[in-house]
Amino acid sequence: MPTSGKPPLIKVTNLDVIFGDGENTVHAVQSVNFSVAEGETFGLVGESGSGKSTVLRALSGLNADWSGTIEIAGVAQGKHRDKAFYKTVQMVFQDPYGSLHPRHTVDSVLSEPCTIHGIDDAERRQYEILTEVGLGPSFRFRYPHQLSGGQRQRVAVARALMLEPRIVLLDEPTSALDVSVQAEILNLLQRLKREHGLTFILVSHDLAVIAHMCDRLAVMNAGRIVEEMTVEQLRSSTPEHPYTRQLLRASTGYDRAAAETFERFD
Repeated sequence: MPTSGKPPLIKVTNLDVIFGDGENTVHAVQSVNFSVAEGETFGLVGESGSGKSTVLRALSGLNADWSGTIEIAGVAQGKHRDKAFYKTVQMVFQDPYGSLHPRHTVDSVLSEPCTIHGIDDAERRQYEILTEVGLGPSFRFRYPHQLSGGQRQRVAVARALMLEPRIVLLDEPTSALDVSVQAEILNLLQRLKREHGLTFILVSHDLAVIAHMCDRLAVMNAGRIVEEMTVEQLRSSTPEHPYTRQLLRASTGYDRAAAETFERFD
């Protein structure tokens, strides 16, 4: 739980997500609870299929098939969000090419949220945001195929910031990028968080990324949170749950002896 003493900016209670029905039912997220203080970076970590991205999609309003309670700034959210929600909460996706329309220029990508929300000074905002993310106005009329992976992700970050949100949800924001570019994007996100007073929820399978970015984290396995801890506990390798200890061992690289002792925690 946050230790600031302030009411949480984000509070998730008994979140469940179920896909399919009958024999095809998948209980993707089960009784997930956590809260995030304003200005905090909270991580959701776990292997592929653990449910962490599904939690983010429920939070963002992209998936309406959930039950439980999601509160943003003390306001309970319904299954379908209004435009005001998206001025508070924005998301950056994993694939920086797939999240940008291939036939839309950067100018079009960044103008769209302003048009939807009736913001008049879109051009000024574009200049400011493109400069802040390290691209500059000269990139305005380029198409996604004319950009590198890192540049595309900078555009995606710029788009998320166009509406001046308080919360940014980050779904594996560097996993599709070359290793040489990943640190640049993470450092960019850290700087923007400080400058804009943002609150982050970061989903990653990479414990090194979580340790670099987060204040606290929740470890997910098979749709459940098995442990919540501070990043100091992560760095000192003092988790309590055996699944978390197994994740830590796996993050150090392939070890045949360790691999042979790995357990399933379903």
